[in-house]
Amino acid sequence: MRQTKFGLASLAIVTCGLLAFAQQAPPAQTPAGPAGRGGAVAAPGAPDAPARGQGRGGRGGGAAARKRVLAWADTRNGQAQHDSVGHAVATIEHLGYVSGLWDTYIRTDSNIIAKAPKKTDGTPASGGPSLSNVDAMFYMGHREVPLDDSQKAELLQFVRDGHGFVAAHVALTSFASWPEFLDLIGARYAGHAYNGLGTVINERPDFPVTKHFPASFPFTDEFYTASEYSRDKIDVLLRLVEPGAAPDKDTPVAWAKSYGKGRVFYSSLSHASATWDIRDVQQMYFEAIKWSLGLTDVEPAPHAMRGAAAAAPARGGGGGSLK
Repeated sequence: MRQTKFGLASLAIVTCGLLAFAQQAPPAQTPAGPAGRGGAVAAPGAPDAPARGQGRGGRGGGAAARKRVLAWADTRNGQAQHDSVGHAVATIEHLGYVSGLWDTYIRTDSNIIAKAPKKTDGTPASGGPSLSNVDAMFYMGHREVPLDDSQKAELLQFVRDGHGFVAAHVALTSFASWPEFLDLIGARYAGHAYNGLGTVINERPDFPVTKHFPASFPFTDEFYTASEYSRDKIDVLLRLVEPGAAPDKDTPVAWAKSYGKGRVFYSSLSHASATWDIRDVQQMYFEAIKWSLGLTDVEPAPHAMRGAAAAAPARGGGGGSLK
């Protein structure tokens, strides 16, 4: 009897935590100083995962089938080998597990990116995740990720057919020699916009991915400059206003777009490891994956630049360089 009561109490606590995360818009977090693992202030209140098998069942349990997300992070050709990448994919796995909405399969070997995946020696793999059995992808590849022509074609078709593609930070540096990737992700990396404390403008407070953010807020991170994009093709959700920058300077830092039947989201708000501990950032990527999976049904709406900073913060850091 004591074990039964303990199990019911634990289940109630887990359920309340999930409801709070999925339904409550958290207060805005404004990281402005060094703290935690990557130099940003970590927001309190992120949900904790239950013990495996408790409350909802693991991958082999009797619960209803969940969505499947492939977290792909091949950074072998990146100069910096960003230490946030591991924490980022772990956070995506954690959010899916705690919410019960998806299972995450983490891979750094790009041979898995195929309808019929291969082992590293090129021979067929006998199982595991592939483009044939996942519903969406979370991507943090760096620079020239090694894919052959057939893999590239199958990746594009995967998204065109209606699957999700959510990408973060270093993903913008990927595949500079592959023109079609620009059409998929929506922009190119063109260096660092700013490294320090800036103001972020929420251009789409009505969009599920960014509705929890205020109209404008200070934020500390290493921001990327996006180039070769068109506001006729991407729905800019968030943009950066640098201290002292011209009011009409356009620096998108998060956007959504369609690619065939698929849904694509990208944000550069994720350089430091501790940025991934910020509740608002976690909720942004949580909602982005939900949206990419079709669990929320809002179409991208490209638009002209809109919104203004409530107040520009003092300059908070020097320029950065991609290492």
